[in-house]
Amino acid sequence: MGQHGKHRYLVKFWALLLGLCAGLVSPANALCRQALALGLDVSSSVDATEYALQIDGLAQALDDSDVRRALTGSGSGHVALLIYEWSGKNQQVIIQPWLEITSEDEVNQVIASLRNHPRSHDNFPTALGYAMGFGAIQFANSPNCFRRTLDISGDGLNNDGYRPKLAILNFDFATITVNGLVIAGDDADELTTYYQNEVIYGWGAFVEVAAGYSDYARAIKRKLLRELTVMAVSQLEGQ
Repeated sequence: MGQHGKHRYLVKFWALLLGLCAGLVSPANALCRQALALGLDVSSSVDATEYALQIDGLAQALDDSDVRRALTGSGSGHVALLIYEWSGKNQQVIIQPWLEITSEDEVNQVIASLRNHPRSHDNFPTALGYAMGFGAIQFANSPNCFRRTLDISGDGLNNDGYRPKLAILNFDFATITVNGLVIAGDDADELTTYYQNEVIYGWGAFVEVAAGYSDYARAIKRKLLRELTVMAVSQLEGQ
């Protein structure tokens, strides 16, 4: 093979190699660093105004530029997201099925799902243990991600069905971190302590507190940034 032939061969070889590499890092094959399930309280203690503040607050948080960057990856892997509502023992409804957030388009899709979703229930009690069990089950169908996190937002103690600790003992939480977002009223200290003792579980688990539903947007944004940013940094440090 002459020099000209070798040159053409090398050009084709490098073109093929670059094409393969591009395929490996395409959005479809990109690293999913975290599967994140968000559980929203729609029990009877949440009135229509509070429900709207919760849904709109989460939509605002997801639309924040820093949260968008954290979800889509910014070089450290993207996030897969699932959102559901919970109240009584058998009242759990998925708003957004598992979706890998690899671009702005998927973030927009989740926000639209939230804003277009009619409230599923409004007259059932607070079955927090069942809500956690339902969340754990969803991870059986989640994308293959480096870490799994379940977020539970709520404004009251469990008053229907088994307690949260029993959910942790009887469902597969071995690879799941559970974080809590307390929507506090006059019982802020009691409810925060309850979530710390009963709800959160796993590596780096924490409780975020919103001072009522009017503070939900701020609290959920802070919570998302804390868990997503820490996850990205810790994974990069471990590489």
